[in-house]
Amino acid sequence: MRLGPHLHRIGNDIVAVYLVDTPEGVTVIDAGLAGQWRDLLAELTGMGRTLSDVKGVILTHGDGDHVGFAERLRRDHGVPVYVHPGDAARAKGGPKPANGRQSMKLGATLGFAAYSLRKGGMRTTYLTETVDANDGDTLDLPGAPRIIGLPGHSEGSIAIHVPIADAVFVGDGLTTRHVLTGKTGPQPAPFTDEPERAIASLRAILPTGATWVLPGHGTPWNGGVAAAVTAVEKAARV
Repeated sequence: MRLGPHLHRIGNDIVAVYLVDTPEGVTVIDAGLAGQWRDLLAELTGMGRTLSDVKGVILTHGDGDHVGFAERLRRDHGVPVYVHPGDAARAKGGPKPANGRQSMKLGATLGFAAYSLRKGGMRTTYLTETVDANDGDTLDLPGAPRIIGLPGHSEGSIAIHVPIADAVFVGDGLTTRHVLTGKTGPQPAPFTDEPERAIASLRAILPTGATWVLPGHGTPWNGGVAAAVTAVEKAARV
């Protein structure tokens, strides 16, 4: 799905992956689920691109539903995969802290589980090599993505600001569709290690002034970063 001149999305509101398209090539933001590989190939074809145009993958964090096809791109096509050092072990299949009790509704939870199974969520191949993406780095990749530390959902969660796309990619720093309840609109994401820290971290993306705020789960938000952060903070108070 084309969102803008330099911005594409694959997947859906349950699990999403983003592509930044520039004359220099393509940067992939997150790698979703393993079975979204076919979606990636189809989207690249529609863009007039091939796998050789993919210059790098940046993971917003190391959870399995964001790692999906990253190792396949790295291993089979030589594409470097960038992740914050705080989440490198998680992206390689390391342990994840136990989270507190989650709010859920049966229909939404079953929908998330069914989609994950259908798209290979049980067949995740974790990474064996990663490249560090540290807070403040501007990576030498298409779109000149800048890394913004966003700890809370996980220790190494990051946001990625791409000015040419007028977008900030936030992973699970927030969500616009809660995968366990189906509730829509900007709000805290589930399965967060440190919920209060995650909300506080969102203030770091405000200086981007980006129009697009793009989570790993939920509808792309084009109402501006300030409105998104305000909505999440309000939802957290409720």
